[in-house]
Amino acid sequence: MTSGRSVSDSLEELDYSSDSDSVDYAQMKASKRRKPAAPGSQPPKRPRRNAALRLTSSPSSSSVPSPPDPSLQQQQPLSQGTSRQVSPRPARSENQGISAKNIYDAVCSGKSAMVTVVDEWLDSYKQSREAGMVVLINFIVQSCGCKGVVSREMFDSMQNAEIIGTLTKEFNEDSVNYPLSTVGPQMKRFKAGICEFARVLVRSCRNSLIYDEFLFPSLLALLTGMSDSQVRAFRHTSTLLAMKLMTGLVEVAVTVSLQLQTTQRQYELEKSKQPNDRASDRLEELQATISELRENREELSSMMNATFRGVFVHRYRDRLPEIRASCILELGLWLKTDPEDFLNDGCLKYLGWTLHDKQSPVRLQCVRALQGLYQEEEFIGRLELFTSRFKERILSMVLDKDSDVAVEVINLLLMIQQRTEDGLREEECGHIYPLVYASHRGRASAAGAFLCSKLKSVIASDKEGNDKSNNAAFFQILISFYIESEFHEHGAYLVDSLWAVVGSELRDWETMTTLLLQDAGLMYEEEGALLEIMICAIRQAAQATSPVGRGQGKKILSVKDKKIQEQDRSRITTHFIPILPQLLAKYSADAGKVSLLLKAPLHFDLEMYSSTQWLEKHLDLLLSQICVIVEKHTDGAVLQACAQLTHTLCSEIYTFSSRAHLAFSQLLDGLTECFNTYLSDLLQGTADDDDLYNAAMALKRIAALSSAKDPTGWKLFDSCLQLLKSSMESLELDTELMVSTLKCAAFHLMWAKVNVVNSKPDEAEVKRLKKEVRFFCRICQTCLSLDKAEIRDQAFELLCDLLLLYSASSVRSEPALQDLVHLPSDTLRSELAAFLLDYVFSDTGLDDEAEEEKMILLQRKRNHLAGYCKLVIYGVLDLSAATNVFKHYSKYFKDFGDIIKETVSKSKLISPVQSAKTVCLSLQQLFSEMLTEDHSQQDISEIRDLAKRLAMSFGINLHRVRKPLVALHMDGVRFAFRAPQEGEEGHPNLAFLEILSEFSFKLLQQDRAQLSEFMQSECPTAALSWPSVKLYQRSLESRFSSKSREQEEGGDATSSHNTPVSKRKRFAAQGSVSSTTRASSLERSSIHSHLDTPTLTSTVQKQPTKRPPAKKSRTTMSDTGSGLTELESEDEFSSGSHMRKVKLTKRGELSSIQTTPALEQEDLESHLTMLSLIEDDISEREKVSSSGEEDPEIEDYDSDSESEYTLPSTRVTSASILDELFD
Repeated sequence: MTSGRSVSDSLEELDYSSDSDSVDYAQMKASKRRKPAAPGSQPPKRPRRNAALRLTSSPSSSSVPSPPDPSLQQQQPLSQGTSRQVSPRPARSENQGISAKNIYDAVCSGKSAMVTVVDEWLDSYKQSREAGMVVLINFIVQSCGCKGVVSREMFDSMQNAEIIGTLTKEFNEDSVNYPLSTVGPQMKRFKAGICEFARVLVRSCRNSLIYDEFLFPSLLALLTGMSDSQVRAFRHTSTLLAMKLMTGLVEVAVTVSLQLQTTQRQYELEKSKQPNDRASDRLEELQATISELRENREELSSMMNATFRGVFVHRYRDRLPEIRASCILELGLWLKTDPEDFLNDGCLKYLGWTLHDKQSPVRLQCVRALQGLYQEEEFIGRLELFTSRFKERILSMVLDKDSDVAVEVINLLLMIQQRTEDGLREEECGHIYPLVYASHRGRASAAGAFLCSKLKSVIASDKEGNDKSNNAAFFQILISFYIESEFHEHGAYLVDSLWAVVGSELRDWETMTTLLLQDAGLMYEEEGALLEIMICAIRQAAQATSPVGRGQGKKILSVKDKKIQEQDRSRITTHFIPILPQLLAKYSADAGKVSLLLKAPLHFDLEMYSSTQWLEKHLDLLLSQICVIVEKHTDGAVLQACAQLTHTLCSEIYTFSSRAHLAFSQLLDGLTECFNTYLSDLLQGTADDDDLYNAAMALKRIAALSSAKDPTGWKLFDSCLQLLKSSMESLELDTELMVSTLKCAAFHLMWAKVNVVNSKPDEAEVKRLKKEVRFFCRICQTCLSLDKAEIRDQAFELLCDLLLLYSASSVRSEPALQDLVHLPSDTLRSELAAFLLDYVFSDTGLDDEAEEEKMILLQRKRNHLAGYCKLVIYGVLDLSAATNVFKHYSKYFKDFGDIIKETVSKSKLISPVQSAKTVCLSLQQLFSEMLTEDHSQQDISEIRDLAKRLAMSFGINLHRVRKPLVALHMDGVRFAFRAPQEGEEGHPNLAFLEILSEFSFKLLQQDRAQLSEFMQSECPTAALSWPSVKLYQRSLESRFSSKSREQEEGGDATSSHNTPVSKRKRFAAQGSVSSTTRASSLERSSIHSHLDTPTLTSTVQKQPTKRPPAKKSRTTMSDTGSGLTELESEDEFSSGSHMRKVKLTKRGELSSIQTTPALEQEDLESHLTMLSLIEDDISEREKVSSSGEEDPEIEDYDSDSESEYTLPSTRVTSASILDELFD
């Protein structure tokens, strides 16, 4: 282009020159609008039908009367900005232009044709430029939520700064909300409408009025001034409009540039002709067109430059993240629409800086803007410097705290990898690969797409020397990645991450099974990896659900997804039914591989075994292979997988279940015969080690199958009891034999209970079963005191299950089985509680264990605790037995907090009052234990922490928990003032009132008064002045007294000012009783978890006498972050330190001004309204100054403080335990 001054030139001057000729551009253009127009400059008025009338209603409906001066219709205060209703008014005349209210209603409704609205306003503008501008300005003011009105006299006589100052003083709303800040679809509709209005306005004026040197210069000058306002509503709305207008100007400028290039080519072509062939008129016409287009381009460049420098450069680092996001969004459009002028380092640096923004929506818009640039091949060369400068920052953002940002960053890195010449180095790709195991599905899927792209590029590079199929090569590389990643328990998460990208390859069952059945195909470790990937892919295809931790609740499949799922399941079944016996035969000796293969039939369509005749023979092969595996293996995981598959194949819903029953019955016959062979030697004590081992393994296999098939027909219970009794008497305890014997006997009793419920047994059978239950529970109780952990743990688990199965609640619907109820004795209750104390709530032995062993031990402890809690919840144990659990809530919150919290919640459903008394009893027991030991302040503080945590379990509905809380307090007061026993002096439990005070904030006022009287009746007169009593008394009175003091101290201070009601609390005196009370309540209600608690900062406003004066420099007063000059911004691009220094100085000036003596009362009152509108910004500054920390507008967020990626847990999670526990 040969235009006189381009945007690129202007932006270069932005970094190297002062604001000599363009800083005052907006003011220069604004002054032009006040000059009287030349007589012939106004276009002729063309009477046309009023379009706005067609938008609103019929001619008889509401309209505003038209006074002679069009601006006078704006003198009356407009309705609030968020209102859409139009008051009834007579129809206006056809000569009257559209009003600001009409435009605002059309924008809010979102249903009006915006072109018609803009055309009608343009007709009004062409009749009177000044009157039209007044209407447009008032529309903008109303869009800000301001009730103020700009009159024609103000427009003619005031500068923009004076108009904005007047509107700021009149901005006295009942709320700080404005249309763009409202939540919900209304805000989205309004924002879309106002953006559409700006777009249509530029589009309608692109050929004429955009160059009249009045409309757009005046409008942009006003928006530039408003964008620097302290009022957030003005700043937000004007910045959005200015950015949208700038986008429209950029589009027009691109069109003009293309027209200029076309015209120049035509001129050169015409000029290159022979003199005889030239058309002189044509040359003159083209030359005139070129001159006009150059002038237009220069005019557009000047307006774009003024808007960029006056609005964007300051607002891209505004304190409000919505404003920053809007600026970055539009910058991305400018870079892509007009790369000749904007796609340079001078503009790209703003995207680079904003990658460090502390708000995720801003970072998200920045990354999306970069995606739009890297999509274009022709832009890659211009992005080389930016890529090298900010690649490290982009790579670190894959661990962004906001998952949406991380997903877009990974997609951006994929574009950089694919489109740039250098791409990413292997160590840089290493930042992304592990994210396929992340718990967030979107992040993992994006990383999966990146990994697949890399794997396929490797396959493509090796294709010439590789004779295997593409899928076989893909699996080879995927297996290598899976092995090297060393997360071998997370295959399901890897498959889920790749499913959306390479789902077809992962469904290639034939290639996978061919690789597995080859004799010399894969290495041992590779076979295991491929097997796990294959089984995970089978589960993913058959269930169509994500692994645990990846899904957002239960996914409802669409009709199309269900059809795909059924087709996949059918293909899996058809392929694997003949192949699975071969795979089981090949890997039958490998416990890990067999346990994986045994999971495959669980996802088959098993009806195909009977519906398809040629597949029936494969059922017999499968059953025989299962029996061989059971006889060959003793590993618990393999036997459990066999038992699960046995249970599925023996289900009565399948017609082939009788064949499965026959096969497994024959297996049990053989195992039982094997066990009986060694039984007599075991009972007599003559068995050698081999006999002991063989008997134990036979019982272990029988116990595993007994969990899936009824073993009562083999009559093993009496033999197991004899063996248990003999072992306990001789004290010759073999761990494997004892555990297997306990399991066999317990499963016999469980299946016997099922059979009794399903049939009508006689009385003798019921008595015999009850006797067996009682005798077995006595043996398990004896085992609880053994020193062998496996036997002891197994006995505890079986006791909890049997006590629950034979409880009163289990036979409530069967009156004939009431005799089967077995209640635990007092001795057993005590031993169960002692087991929890000794082996669950104990840290002994953990220090020497490896990390994996610690996790196994913790899982075992959680199972034990869940079993005990079930006994409490289902009424086997009294609620008072829960004290053994509740009193460890705080100390062991990290390990068992979820289970204990759920138990507390369930106990409240059983009996709210009794549950509250149990909570109090737990605290009393801890307090008594503390008294028996050394009394220390640390002990009582730990009990108070527990009380805080338990108090939070009562919820926020105080009326619902009135009775439980009153009962808790009364029990606590009685305990505190219990009469001293022999050897005790005074009242030893008096300090318990300090613990009890932690529950006072949940009490209603009437209950506080009642409890205060009750305490005084229980308390001796001499004890009323003791510290613990006074503390508890204050806790009962604090709520009422704080309210009254707040009303007395804060009421007069705020009611005298014309301040919004919703904001008056913010002007309470610093250090007032109300703020102190609220802070203490927050402290009492905080839950001390293992996570760090966010720091709380004060939001109390300064006292009125210390408010900053209204008249001060813009740099000092503004909270918008616009104090930096562009030269300083360039310095920040190189060093990155000046912004923080300047910001700190700014805050220091503000702090010093706030401590100066106040202005006179009348000056303060005149500007109080303005301060109330910007107090959110001042409060933010005060938080920074009070904490002594710097809070720059754009700073690094701490994304690397988290772990590099979150691995999903493969152990049984707390959620699954609670589901099993409380279903």
